[in-house]
Amino acid sequence: MSALNQTVAGPPGTDRRALRRAAKIAVIVHEAWALSRAEGLAGILLRDLADRVGLRQPSLYAYFDSKLALYDAMFADGNRQLIAYTSDLPSTGDPVRDLTEFVARVVRFSGDDVERHQLLFQRTIPGFEPSPESYAVAVEFLERAGALLQAAGVTRAADIDLFTALTAGLTHQQVANDPGGDRWLKQAGRVVAMFLTEVQQSPRE
Repeated sequence: MSALNQTVAGPPGTDRRALRRAAKIAVIVHEAWALSRAEGLAGILLRDLADRVGLRQPSLYAYFDSKLALYDAMFADGNRQLIAYTSDLPSTGDPVRDLTEFVARVVRFSGDDVERHQLLFQRTIPGFEPSPESYAVAVEFLERAGALLQAAGVTRAADIDLFTALTAGLTHQQVANDPGGDRWLKQAGRVVAMFLTEVQQSPRE
């Protein structure tokens, strides 16, 4: 077997059927995001999605048995995108600067894709709750944020809740009033500075 064929087939023992299925799911999720940007997150129609990926609608159910299952896969995918978007931030040795850049990245991530922001951070879809498997990806991102907060001396649960609320406020304002821009992104440094000042001045319990 040539090196190219071995790469396509995967390493010895690889279940090629599982690989093909995973690849098709990735294509479906990718097209679902594209469709959501054209029609709105709630406007995704499975028949339209099936057409975009070269399937009949009944065949689509072999991959997702409901629209909520599709949203679940999109939720996990969106959080993986968020992790990738923020994971390459270099450590500068300055926890405040690192935390500020992290917040700015999150705000830009939201502002660059309104529908993705809605699914990840707002309750846009009635009845949708991420599965434990998909939510675990979101927790992985939160743990990344927690490590940066700890490096900046923030460890109390109430302080972490305040940080998430402030960051969410910036992202929501950016999405609602300047999607694709940087109006609220520019406020990341001020928000982090005010937050850390309040944390330092707040009495310890």
